[in-house]
Amino acid sequence: MTEQNSALPEPSGKVALVTGASRGIGYGIAQALVARGDRVVITGRNEDALKEAVGNLGADRVIGVAGKAHDEAHQAVAVERTMEIFGRVDYLVNNAGTNPVFGPIADLDLGVARKVFETNVISALGFAQRTWHAWQKDNGGAIVNITSIAGLNASPFIGAYGMSKAAMVNLTQQLAHEFAPVARVNSIAPAVIKTKFAAALYENREEEAASGYPMARLGVPEDIGGAAAFLLSDASGWITGQTLVVDGGLFLNAGV
Repeated sequence: MTEQNSALPEPSGKVALVTGASRGIGYGIAQALVARGDRVVITGRNEDALKEAVGNLGADRVIGVAGKAHDEAHQAVAVERTMEIFGRVDYLVNNAGTNPVFGPIADLDLGVARKVFETNVISALGFAQRTWHAWQKDNGGAIVNITSIAGLNASPFIGAYGMSKAAMVNLTQQLAHEFAPVARVNSIAPAVIKTKFAAALYENREEEAASGYPMARLGVPEDIGGAAAFLLSDASGWITGQTLVVDGGLFLNAGV
């Protein structure tokens, strides 16, 4: 985790809420937004990790709200605190997610499948509803959902995760259609990003894991942070309902 540069730009006047941002992709996105002057609220399950992330990002620009993404009470508190402290919530990034099972879906415990969808999809809808009613409905804004290339194709052994991420793509389209023209909603579908969450996919064999990528490396959180910052800016003002694939060119090799 890289500490935020102390020479921050002047505040942009914009405020973002980023879920699951104590580390990994969420942290990378929060870091990119803070670096351009936004104030940011980050969430995460582990309070200590969240406090460390806030300290690294800059406590004068960032606050943390601990809790589980699928908990409706936590969703309410996160949005309420954002409004109480910063008075607005221009941007929402639904990044919180889980992938607790590895194996064929023929043997998948249905309770686990429900948990995956509750955390990865239903929580994103809940946060979107709350930010919409709290601010965006009357003032505009933008939402970015973090999906995955696992949701764009068959994803052996992580099928529950892939199904939930496919649902996130459609949720993005549904919200984009309903919230237009006031707010924009897009999603980002990363390939493997070097995070603790994805470590099982590359740990101790990173060179092998990266060999199928035309860009000859795996992704890092900053790659997704830059893409999210673009989609949460006026530069993408005519883009909504889209899924931006950030995969180091991996799909170029599909079918090869």
